[in-house]
Amino acid sequence: MRVRYSPQWWLYLLVLLAGVRLVVAGILPLSPDEAYYRLWAFAPAAGYLDHPPMVAAWIRLGMLPGGDDAFGVRLVGVLAGAGISFFLFRAVRDLLPGTGRAGGVRACVMLQATLALAIQSVVITPDMPVMFFLSVLVWAMGRVRAGAGTGWWLVAGFAAGLACDSKYTAILPVGGIGLWLLIQGLRHRAWGGQQVPGVVGGVMVAALCITPVVWWNARHGWASFVRQGGRTADWHPGRAVQFLTELVTGQLGLMTPGIAAFFIWGQVILLRHARRDAGAALLSCMTLVPACVFVQHAMGDRVQANWPVVIYPMLAAGAAMVTWRWGRWAVGGGVLVGALVYVQALFAPLPLSAHTDVALRQMAGWRDLASGIEAHARPGDFIAACDYGTAAELATVMPGQVVVGMEPRWALFNLPHDVAGDGIMVCNPRRGFDRDVFVSVQQIDTLARGRQGRVAERVSLYRVSLRTDLSAIQRSTIVRLPTPYKDRINKSFW
Repeated sequence: MRVRYSPQWWLYLLVLLAGVRLVVAGILPLSPDEAYYRLWAFAPAAGYLDHPPMVAAWIRLGMLPGGDDAFGVRLVGVLAGAGISFFLFRAVRDLLPGTGRAGGVRACVMLQATLALAIQSVVITPDMPVMFFLSVLVWAMGRVRAGAGTGWWLVAGFAAGLACDSKYTAILPVGGIGLWLLIQGLRHRAWGGQQVPGVVGGVMVAALCITPVVWWNARHGWASFVRQGGRTADWHPGRAVQFLTELVTGQLGLMTPGIAAFFIWGQVILLRHARRDAGAALLSCMTLVPACVFVQHAMGDRVQANWPVVIYPMLAAGAAMVTWRWGRWAVGGGVLVGALVYVQALFAPLPLSAHTDVALRQMAGWRDLASGIEAHARPGDFIAACDYGTAAELATVMPGQVVVGMEPRWALFNLPHDVAGDGIMVCNPRRGFDRDVFVSVQQIDTLARGRQGRVAERVSLYRVSLRTDLSAIQRSTIVRLPTPYKDRINKSFW
């Protein structure tokens, strides 16, 4: 029996979620990774060590109307999170026409209710751009499947290229499309021959989109490709059970259990229909190719919980096939979990430790830490940090200060290197730093950051003096980090 969805309730839900997420995004301070990506927006490039450049472009675009604060940095991500529903609804309409309007609604609300989207909509990382463009890709492929014309292959290629410009794991669902084309071409040779011009055009458009990223890597020793590809070198098959367990439990948490049941059973139904339904086969291929890669990787190394979000739009589309009566309970449960995460992040009603409370560990106490550092700083001192996250956070909350990054990754940035004289080094004692670049190093204090009496991290302060005879390589790793346009950083209870 099909579940009837009133068009009013789900639209109200999506609008409510978007509104709440805009508010939360504007209140929560930036996490270290977000602060780091914000710096990318001030140093435009066709690539970076960690990821392609799309997240930096989104942040810069959001700053134009939203300003250089948490709201502006996250603005485009929040809007894109809401916009995913538009493309996913239409993708389901074309790929799985038998599910009707209710199926499209079910896919949209299931995806929006996942904890993954609740988090990624208020914290800007490359995961939101890649999910957005993959949703556009699925929509374009739905148009291809519906026979709307080979020109839609160009749209699909454009979306695929932009997805790869967002995060390298986008290549996995795109590889699923290649597998689907191979299968469909073998089954229906006439159809396959008709699609060749469109496919070639789409591939050319995608290649054009990713050319700048390849060019940047070629000019920088393939740094980003080597970094991401190097993850496969650390292999521990003896810990396969641990890694596979982490993969499963992490995805149950990010989907929420009720929605995970819909996602998994939707894939089972898609596989059952794949032999006779090209739309179901396409969604299956775009899901199973990445899933198999992640499972294989988990046989010897850890799969970070956020990596598989690249398959969430396809999983949500598959959930359109599932007509269980308790779908609203699954959605309600997912929304409730997301709401509880927001409440804990904003108000911390539960006295969780920094190990458990991610918001406490990553976002709390940076302004107070900055005040403690300023109390020790002398006029003209620079403020340096031994890791990129701390340096990026201090650059965000210390306007007017000369905040310095000191790490090899900064050599890849187009930022000023004219740093000299005395300053203060901020470093977690467990990390350590290169003391060879300093004439003298003297520890002067240890500070803690946190909130409501709970400590997130302790850092040591060192008074340092840079050597004047640094080599070109050493100097390239020391950069001045951009500080805010204006002092518009959140003045909240944080």
